Amino acid sequence: MVDRSTLEMALVGYQSQRAEITAKMEEIRWILGKASREGGGGYIPAPFRKRKPLNAAARKRIAAAQRKRWAAFRSNRKAVAARAKKAAPKRKLSPAARAKLAANLEKARAAKAAKARSAAA
Repeated sequence: MVDRSTLEMALVGYQSQRAEITAKMEEIRWILGKASREGGGGYIPAPFRKRKPLNAAARKRIAAAQRKRWAAFRSNRKAVAARAKKAAPKRKLSPAARAKLAANLEKARAAKAAKARSAAA
């Protein structure tokens, strides 16, 4: 015997499939209707707006402005890279500071080893 909840889930699944199929059928009907009104054989979406042709002078102005923007971008990038290279010299530890750090490290390792020995015992 089939469980009621299984049948309900199947019904929900079939209803969602039917909704998808109906939506696709509507889209196909719309495409067919548009193609028959235009007299064309297939669906070709029209552009949102037609572009006006630019004359040669306008194209030259646009190209020059774009080259100017790229030149500014590249020079700014080079300046930032140059500043980053000479930003700060590498710091060096004095021998006393190096000895102090080594002593602290030795002390920490000894404490860790003692703790491990006490835990093992």
